[in-house]
Amino acid sequence: MSWGTELWDQFDNLEKHTQWGIDILEKYIKFVKERTEIELSYAKQLRNLSKKYQPKKNSKEEEEYRYTACKAFLSTLNEMNDYAGQHEVISENMTSQITVELARYVQELKQERKSHFHDGRKAQQHIETCWKQLESSKRRFERDCKEADRAQQYFEKMDADINVTKADVEKARQQAQMRHQMAEDSKADYSSILQKFNHEQHEYYHTHIPNIFQKIQEMEERRIVRIGESVKTYAELDRQVIPIIGKCLDGIVKAAESIDPKNDSQLAIEAYKSGFEPPGDIEFEDYTQPMKRTVSDNSLSNSRGEGKSELKFGGKSKGKLWPFIKKNKGATPEDFSNLPPEQRRKKLQQKVDELNKEIQKEMDQRDAITKMKDVYLKNPQMGDPASLDHKLAEVSQNIEKLRLEAQKFEAWLAEAEGRLPARSEQARRQSGMYDAQSPPAVNSCAQDRESSPDGSYTEERSQESEGKVLAADFDDEFDDEETLPAIGTCKALYTFEGQNEGTISVVEGETLYVIEEDKGDGWTRIRRNGDEEGYVPTSYVEVYLDKNAKDS
Repeated sequence: MSWGTELWDQFDNLEKHTQWGIDILEKYIKFVKERTEIELSYAKQLRNLSKKYQPKKNSKEEEEYRYTACKAFLSTLNEMNDYAGQHEVISENMTSQITVELARYVQELKQERKSHFHDGRKAQQHIETCWKQLESSKRRFERDCKEADRAQQYFEKMDADINVTKADVEKARQQAQMRHQMAEDSKADYSSILQKFNHEQHEYYHTHIPNIFQKIQEMEERRIVRIGESVKTYAELDRQVIPIIGKCLDGIVKAAESIDPKNDSQLAIEAYKSGFEPPGDIEFEDYTQPMKRTVSDNSLSNSRGEGKSELKFGGKSKGKLWPFIKKNKGATPEDFSNLPPEQRRKKLQQKVDELNKEIQKEMDQRDAITKMKDVYLKNPQMGDPASLDHKLAEVSQNIEKLRLEAQKFEAWLAEAEGRLPARSEQARRQSGMYDAQSPPAVNSCAQDRESSPDGSYTEERSQESEGKVLAADFDDEFDDEETLPAIGTCKALYTFEGQNEGTISVVEGETLYVIEEDKGDGWTRIRRNGDEEGYVPTSYVEVYLDKNAKDS
């Protein structure tokens, strides 16, 4: 089965057929290209979808993803991101292994086809030229034969006519002989050209055209094979990513199976548990008795009356907190005393962990600067060691500041966990009233040793009435307290102007008596000359505890 023998006379149709084959190949290339664009678009949409539903950093959504159901959803988003990546792989592989390769092959195919059909047309033109030569010699032979016949007839006519001179007859005879000779020459030429044409025609139909058509057939068959290989590659490229896509789907299934409703319920408890006990029974108040009515410890009025100041200053209700009592709407206290016990403990623990991380980060930075300074000391040409002193001092100050801050929150955490006794009402008031005090510029650490005002679960009241209650309770408590013995001495590191009530001014270098240690709120109680006493920031003094110390 050969196009050279079977289709020897179908040159034009073969030309159309091979062009159609190239068109089909280009159509397939366009199809694959559009498929790659769809894959890229799909992957992009999947990635955007995954990104859209990812939890925002440092937001409430991050806390929500502690729950197993939310974790499963997050795993689904991550797996879909990987899933999108596989569609990008499909697009890239199809582009490189099919589209690009076939586009190059099409150009080569067009050049080869052009070359083959050029050779075919050249062969056609040659045989057509031979045919024209044959036709020309044939017509010339025919014309010469006719001329020879006419010349012979004219000679015979002249020879038979008695009136014609002998010279005219001789002339006619010579003309006839010349025409016969020309006819013979034309015959020989025609015969020679005919033999040559037959030879060329035989070569054309049995050698040249079959060879050319055979090459065209081979070219076309290679094109068909190439399309088949590309279709197979098309399927294989899809098949290659199926295992990875399967792993993505397995990851989603595994995430779904990891959902634990009991665990999520426990997390909800940890997130919202207040730590308070439910309110007790309300005792019956008998209004028929003439005696003075007493209010039960568990009565609602007591919760709104005496318990009010206890809730505000102590931060704990000791079981008397009512679920419907409103929260104070002021600023959030630094020690989170406005929160229920359990939530306060969690917040404090979180703050301590954050501070410890910051301390470790600063310590790492200090170590790095120290190492760099050592390098400068050993190799002065690399840099001036003194240029790092300021940065080293700054980092050391930051570390000290963070440590003091961490100690403050650790003290509050210990109090919240019950490892330390709760601060006295006086200490809490001190913590709130002196929050605005600022240390001198030489010691920025002192700023973070001062505590913020506590807020608690209380009923709403005016700022004015709250201030009056604070002042009255504070004065009464100081008046009723017995004189405390000195437990040590301290030396003022900086000058402190005690402008608020309850504080005492000190001068740098002054020695005073310590009568109450820092309870974790950043304040130390001191005495001067046996009668003048008050609070100063702990970071402003250097304390020397001595149980045998006596007040002069």
